[in-house]
Amino acid sequence: MKLTQRAVLASVLLSFSLAACDRPAEVVEAPPPAEYGGEAVGYFCNMLLAEHGGPKGQVHLESRETPLWFSSVRDTVAFTLLKGEPKDVAAIYVNDMGMAKDWAAPEPGTWVVLQDAWLVIGSRRMGGMGLPEVVPFGTPEAADAFAESQGGRVVRLDQVPPDYVLGMPEMPGPGSAEHATH
Repeated sequence: MKLTQRAVLASVLLSFSLAACDRPAEVVEAPPPAEYGGEAVGYFCNMLLAEHGGPKGQVHLESRETPLWFSSVRDTVAFTLLKGEPKDVAAIYVNDMGMAKDWAAPEPGTWVVLQDAWLVIGSRRMGGMGLPEVVPFGTPEAADAFAESQGGRVVRLDQVPPDYVLGMPEMPGPGSAEHATH
């Protein structure tokens, strides 16, 4: 009889478990991308975004009403890798430079989800902080065209080497062709 009671208890617990599986999980809908105003400052640099050219990033946290802004996609990717930063990420958006007409000031509405973007690393274009940038695109074709004209290679987010965004880059010297301003 003791075996039967265990069997009944096990079947009751199993039915509760299966019933719980049938319930839809609570889905938290990602907030839409925001647009930054003239007073938005970068999370790491604490400088005005509008004063820095190139693609920007925004991280929406479940614990905040407003996004964290980044003056470069390089900084945005670095944020995702740093252990001490908040992990309650609801969404991350970066400027889709295939949609942007102006490198210096990507237009409103040119956002793409970072995890969906095709990223060019190692190109000749520098980001908002004057460092090598992670240049995002919404399509692989746009990323390939950029890499063809500006150098670099196309990767996905999980292929960006941590050293590329966390390490100190080698900058061209004063006599190099890349440093020339003419």
